[in-house]
Amino acid sequence: MLGDMAESRPRAGESREEALPARPRHAHRTTFRELEDLLCPPLPDLDAVELAVHYASAEDDAPTGGDLYDVLVLPGGDLHVVVVDAAGHGVTSTRAALDVIHAVRVLALDGCPLETLVRRVGEIFRPVHPDLVATVLVARLDVRRGVLRVATGGHPPPLVVAPQGPPAYAPATGRGVGYPDPGSDLVAECRLEPGTLVLFYTDGLVEATRDLNAGLDRLAELAGEHRALPVRELVDTVVAVLHRRVLHSDDTVLLALRWTP
Repeated sequence: MLGDMAESRPRAGESREEALPARPRHAHRTTFRELEDLLCPPLPDLDAVELAVHYASAEDDAPTGGDLYDVLVLPGGDLHVVVVDAAGHGVTSTRAALDVIHAVRVLALDGCPLETLVRRVGEIFRPVHPDLVATVLVARLDVRRGVLRVATGGHPPPLVVAPQGPPAYAPATGRGVGYPDPGSDLVAECRLEPGTLVLFYTDGLVEATRDLNAGLDRLAELAGEHRALPVRELVDTVVAVLHRRVLHSDDTVLLALRWTP
């Protein structure tokens, strides 16, 4: 028994998973894969919307982090998109992000207006989870009319890329859960042209070089340059270029939506 335990200790340069014997290592990988599948919900299949997502945690030994997303079709037919970035890394931040995701989903299904949704989430967690800190973005797309509405609590705004012209970030600002006076300053509304691409993301995508403004500029440049690609190829291309030089590793979500009526 003691010999087996000694053999399972990580050696220099070896991860905890690599140090496990073969059978536990297989179970370890299977559990991690199932956990990833649970936390990365399948994207809905819609005639008028193309969707693709990239998800990666910052830590090799942990399959999840504090950046999560949620996409579903609400009873009225609108597409509901949520991106959350909870403070920290690993499973602890995953739990916080899941709490926010579930609270937003329940409020949305209960008909909470987009204008007050982020504030309500902050009010819910203040007394029961005062240490929870997270940015959150909530978007609703009227699939029939192509109207996108966005509320944000401290989260980077989505990038809107029309078929022609320069990409533009939606004018959405606010304060996140766990911050003073959480909530959206306003709900940004964008009327999309057919074929318009919208990118939702977490700061891990654009802060790889520790320069947020440069990362945002580069994201807009890449999205404009590759806007004609299928959304799956576009997502892979953008992540590969922005993470070519990583000085700051962080959890990353990039979710692409193209309206194709």
